[in-house]
Amino acid sequence: MEIANYIILFVSGMILTGAGAMRVVKPAGSYCLQSYLGKPGVKLEDDVDMLSEMRGAGALTLLTGLIALAGLASPRVMPASFAAAGLIFLGFGLGRVISLAVDGRPNRDLINGTIAELVFGTLNIGCLAILLT
Repeated sequence: MEIANYIILFVSGMILTGAGAMRVVKPAGSYCLQSYLGKPGVKLEDDVDMLSEMRGAGALTLLTGLIALAGLASPRVMPASFAAAGLIFLGFGLGRVISLAVDGRPNRDLINGTIAELVFGTLNIGCLAILLT
C-alpha cells in the first residue's frame, strides 16, 4: 500500500501543480475556459475580475499541489498532503455535481473532469484514512 500512496500523491500533486500554474500564468488560456472562449462575442481575456478569480483559484490549486508533492519527501507531511489534495479535488468535484443538479449538464470535457476530480479526491481521502488507522 505504501507504493500506492506515493503514486497517488505524485499524480495528484502533478495534476494540481500543473493546473494551478496554468491558471496563474495564463488564466484566459486555462482549459476550463475553452468552451467560453470559443463562443462568438465572448472576450474574457480582458476581464480583470475574471482574471483575478482565475489566478486566485489557480494559486490555491498550485500551492495545494506543492503540498501534495511535499508529502513524497516527508512521511510527517504525508497526512496533510492527502488531506489537502483530497479537499481540493472533492471541493471542485462536489461543486460541479451541485452545478450539474442546479444549472444543467455541462460539456463532456467538464463531465470527465468532474469524474476525475471525484476519483482523485476519494483516493486521497481513502489513503489518508488508511494512513491514520
